[in-house]
Amino acid sequence: MIELSKENFDSEVNIEGVVLVDFWSENCGRCIELMPDVMKLAEKYGEDIKFCKLNIQGNRRLAMAQKVMGLPSIVFYKNGEKVKHLSGEELEIEEIAQEVESFIAEKA
Repeated sequence: MIELSKENFDSEVNIEGVVLVDFWSENCGRCIELMPDVMKLAEKYGEDIKFCKLNIQGNRRLAMAQKVMGLPSIVFYKNGEKVKHLSGEELEIEEIAQEVESFIAEKA
C-alpha cells in the first residue's frame, strides 16, 4: 500500500484506473482493526486496483477537501474522479471487498 501525503496525493490518485484510498488515524480504533484486512485485499487485488492509505494526522485539510468527515473512510477513485465513499464505525471488510470486486468486474 502506498502511503499518501499532500505532496503525492494528486500524482498517485489522478491516474487512469481505480484507486482505493484508506483514510485513517491512529486515534481511530475501527481504522486500526480494518487495516490488516485492507492490506490483505491489497495483496489479493493489487494487480487490478491501486491501494493507498492516508493518515489524516497532518493531512486534515486534504481529507476535508476530499469530503472525508468521519473515520474509517474508504474512498474509490476512477480515472481521478471520486466515485464511491464508504464510511462509518460499522464499516465491514466484506463491504469493502464487495466494492473492490465490483470495480474489477467492471474492468473485465
